[in-house]
Amino acid sequence: LLVSKMGGVCCCVQVDQSTVAMKEQFGKFNEVLEPGCHCLPWCFGFQISGSLSLRVQQIDVRCETKTKDNVFVTVVASIQYRALANKAADAFYKLSNTREQIQAYVFDVIRASVPRLELDAAFEQKNDIAKAVEDELEKAMSAYGYEIVQTLIVDIEPDAQVKRAMNEINAAARLRVAANEKAEAEKILQIKRAEGEAESKYLSGLGIARQRQAIVDGLRDSVLAFSENVPGTSAKDVMDMVLITQYFDTMKEIGSTSKSSAVFIPHGPGAVRDIASQIRDGLLQ
Repeated sequence: LLVSKMGGVCCCVQVDQSTVAMKEQFGKFNEVLEPGCHCLPWCFGFQISGSLSLRVQQIDVRCETKTKDNVFVTVVASIQYRALANKAADAFYKLSNTREQIQAYVFDVIRASVPRLELDAAFEQKNDIAKAVEDELEKAMSAYGYEIVQTLIVDIEPDAQVKRAMNEINAAARLRVAANEKAEAEKILQIKRAEGEAESKYLSGLGIARQRQAIVDGLRDSVLAFSENVPGTSAKDVMDMVLITQYFDTMKEIGSTSKSSAVFIPHGPGAVRDIASQIRDGLLQ
C-alpha cells in the first residue's frame, strides 16, 4: 500500500494492483478498497489498517515422519495459495499468521497419510498424498477466505543410511541379473563349442575314412595292374615291394629334414625282409 505525499492534506491514498486495503473507521472495519486512488477523510476517523496481496503465494513445508515399514523420511510439500478478493476481509481479519496455519494442516495430513504406506508405496503415491493435503487445506482455508491453487509433493527424502542401503540392494539385484546373464552366455558358448568340436571330429573321421579308403583302393589297383603286367608275380610280392619302397622313402624324409626327431630302426640289408614282414603283419593284424 502506497500513500501519496499529499495524503496528509488531500486525504487520498493509492492502492496498488493485485492488492486490496482494509478501510476502518474508528478501529471498526468499514470496507475493502480496490486498487486505485481513494479519498480517506481522516478527520472522520477513517484510516487504512493494512493491505492484503491477491497474488499467488507459495510456502514450502518440510515435514519429518515415518513410513509403515519404520523408515523415517522428510516430505517436502509446496503449497500455492492466494486470498480471494470477495473474501478479503475474512482473509485479513480471521487469521493472524496464514503460513503457520497452512503449515499446521500440512503436518497433520502428511503425518496421517504417510505412516499408512511403505517407503516404496510412498514414492509411488506422491500424487495421492498431495491430493489429500490439497483437499484438507481447501476445506479448512476456504472458511478464512483463501483458495488453495496447487499442492505438490516435491520430494521424499529418506535418511542417508536408508538411501545407501536402497542403492546397495538395487546394485546387488542388478549384479545378480548380470551374473545370471553371464552364466547363460558362457553356457551357450560351451554348448556351441561342444557342438563345433563334435561336428569337427565327425568331419575329420569322415576325411580319415575316405583317405584310408582311397589308399586301399589305390594299393589294390596298383597291385592288380602290376600283377597283370609282370607275369609270375603274386600280390604278396607286390605288397612287399611297396612296403620296402615306403620304408626307404621314410628314411629319406627323415634324413632330409633337419628338424625331424631321430628314429632308430634296423637298416641293414638282411633286416629289410624282417621290416617288410613286421610292417605287413602289423597292417594285416
